[in-house]
Amino acid sequence: MPLVAHHSLPTLNDIQKEGQEILTPERALSQDIRELHIGLLNMMPDGALKATERQFLRLIGNCNRIAQFYVHPFTLESIPRNSATQDYIQQYYEPFEQIAEQGLDALIVTGTNPTQAKISDEPFLPAMQNILKWADSNVSSVLYSCLASHAAFEYFYNIQRQPLKNKLFGVYPHRILDPNHPLLSNINTRFDMPHSRKNDIDQTTLQAHNIPILIASEQAGVALATSKDGFRHIYLQGHPEYDQISLLKEYQRDLSAYFEQQQPLPNPPNHYFTEKGQQILDDFLNDASNDMRDFPYQQLSQEIDITWRDTAKAIFANWLGLVYQLTHSNRKQQYMQGIDPNNPLKTWRTP
Repeated sequence: MPLVAHHSLPTLNDIQKEGQEILTPERALSQDIRELHIGLLNMMPDGALKATERQFLRLIGNCNRIAQFYVHPFTLESIPRNSATQDYIQQYYEPFEQIAEQGLDALIVTGTNPTQAKISDEPFLPAMQNILKWADSNVSSVLYSCLASHAAFEYFYNIQRQPLKNKLFGVYPHRILDPNHPLLSNINTRFDMPHSRKNDIDQTTLQAHNIPILIASEQAGVALATSKDGFRHIYLQGHPEYDQISLLKEYQRDLSAYFEQQQPLPNPPNHYFTEKGQQILDDFLNDASNDMRDFPYQQLSQEIDITWRDTAKAIFANWLGLVYQLTHSNRKQQYMQGIDPNNPLKTWRTP
């Protein structure tokens, strides 16, 4: 499903340089192919805004070529920004009011760095909840990432996330719990997925609310769950969108805070580096004369095996394939004629 460069977002040029197909608006209009409009509510802080944008656009663009994708990035005014990021948003992002007026076929909501112990105390929450309320009645399916999933669980089910004793950080093995669900079609029964979070909603809590759990890990807990209908809301606690070096960059930031005496020594990401890479890191940490100027970033970046990308592509391809089949051709309407908005998968599957 090719991405369409309907605006001058720099990320589109970046992923085109990686070899991904990007259509000009003129070429897109010359093709008799249905388009899909995907919203991206990017709530990530300044340092991760563009990387997160790139990660999700790459996954969307790597789907099969049934449709053309117009991605509409936007954010919340209540999230503090530095002047450079604010200028970038002003130039390349769209106002939510304009997006809501024109309509969307699907929506992705990213996580963000928490600033409060409780999600209910986050200053951005009222604006985010207004968007969730709108999307629930106007968008065929919403995919929530990490903290956004926790906010959605609280909003729709009054489920409170719980703090973890230690940060969950690394790449963990997972298994499919519902192999017949169309979101998991043609996916390996065991695969890896990155996690990075300090809070959790566990499997027992979700099961008590009859929330379907599709993917879980013995070590990392629930990675993917859905709303009770199986499609309208997709909840991710894991990070299948992450780049190969995403956890390395995060660990570097955490380690910098340690050397600046802002936090205790952080644990490195679990199951992430090769054996050689772990030895390189151990040597650095064990040398008391080292500081962040000696951090072996380049060496470590060569000692990471990416073991989750194919799974991430498959999940997104399945999700957007369902969106294509269920959403109305008029993006201001939620579903095509004959689809029950309260149970879209059931009416879609019924002969």
